[in-house]
Amino acid sequence: MSAPHNHSHLPAGHLNRAFRLGILLNLLFVIVEFSAGFYSNSLALLSDAGHNLSDVAMLGLSLFALRMAERKATDLYTYGFHRGTILASLANAVILLIVVGSIGWEAVLRFTHPVPTQGSVISIVAAIGIGINVLSAVLFFRAKDNELNAKGAYLHLALDAAVSFGVVLSGLVIMYTGAEWIDPLISLLVMVVVTYSTWGLLKESLRLSLDAVPEGIEVEEIKNRILKMAGIKEVYHIHIWAIGTTKNAMTAHLIVDEHLSATQLEEVKHNLRHDLEHLHIHHVTLETDVRSVKKDVCLD
Repeated sequence: MSAPHNHSHLPAGHLNRAFRLGILLNLLFVIVEFSAGFYSNSLALLSDAGHNLSDVAMLGLSLFALRMAERKATDLYTYGFHRGTILASLANAVILLIVVGSIGWEAVLRFTHPVPTQGSVISIVAAIGIGINVLSAVLFFRAKDNELNAKGAYLHLALDAAVSFGVVLSGLVIMYTGAEWIDPLISLLVMVVVTYSTWGLLKESLRLSLDAVPEGIEVEEIKNRILKMAGIKEVYHIHIWAIGTTKNAMTAHLIVDEHLSATQLEEVKHNLRHDLEHLHIHHVTLETDVRSVKKDVCLD
């Protein structure tokens, strides 16, 4: 997923600390929740722990993307190491779907062979989860409007607080009614939520791995924006792809006004690059010439 350009320079140190603390809090809670799930025979807790483990992976991936983005390109990796974030995202999605499938199978088995669970333990642990998720989400509140990875973390963690609330309800129902079937039912609902969010991650990771135009970027919109700039007569050979999960690149061939001076041409290109940053294009390579073109030239 691409990060939007903005002019309010958010301290990188703040985001790094937020991601590190979020990882620590959620990892500690995953250990507690897995342990409590095994102790209480609660599949809902185990499935929610798997979901929270995905939070740790998501936060780790985002931190990884930030750290990788800071590394300089080399003679061997001329674009730097941004592409590693896409590969990590793809691997994360595949592993999550495998885990979700195993949880779903166990839930189906428990509908036919119920296992006694301890509703009080389920409710207490899930209530702690609500607190952890809310606290983790607050860490990204300041940055959510300025950095897309922070916004994704904020929304994901806020959603997890709602999922944990559902697990609390599961524990309370078991405590007061003894309806053991509610435990696998809640685990299936959690599985649906995780699958829904993971499927989008998998699809976008595959798209970016194949150098597709990143989600949210329209080639026609880019072309129209370019043609509105004074001095540009035509644009073709537009190629847009993701260098990594937070950085996109574009190449294009421009036909410019033959009366532009070298200084004016550089100003046009500078202004164009600045405009494209607002459309989430961060690395732009432009080829220019002044020859005339036919009216039926199409995009490659």
